[in-house]
Amino acid sequence: MKSSGRRPRRAAKRRTYRTRTQDRNKVLLTQTSRNDHLSMFLAGLVVVILMIAVSVNAMSLNRRLGENRRRAVQLKKEIQTEEQRAADIEEYRRYTSTDAYIEEIAREKLGLIYEGETVFKEDK
Repeated sequence: MKSSGRRPRRAAKRRTYRTRTQDRNKVLLTQTSRNDHLSMFLAGLVVVILMIAVSVNAMSLNRRLGENRRRAVQLKKEIQTEEQRAADIEEYRRYTSTDAYIEEIAREKLGLIYEGETVFKEDK
């Protein structure tokens, strides 16, 4: 190819003119993008706050659970003690309804004796 000494022509730049509507749309897109970022930030912030609240509540519930478990152990011990006491009372009730108990109380408290029986007392 032979050069003719001329420079090749560049393609002419096209100038584009924006209308007011296009400018408004661009501004709206920019604002929408900012609003999207703000919305995402606020949603993330709400999630973090909820997670903190749930964590604090979980710690409180765990503390109460521990207290309730200790209380349950204590109450089981008290139940065992009261069941033993109830068994002792029932045994004493059965004993007090026997003739041996009635005779023992008659001798000790009332000083009663059988006919023909001699009582010896110690001098103090």
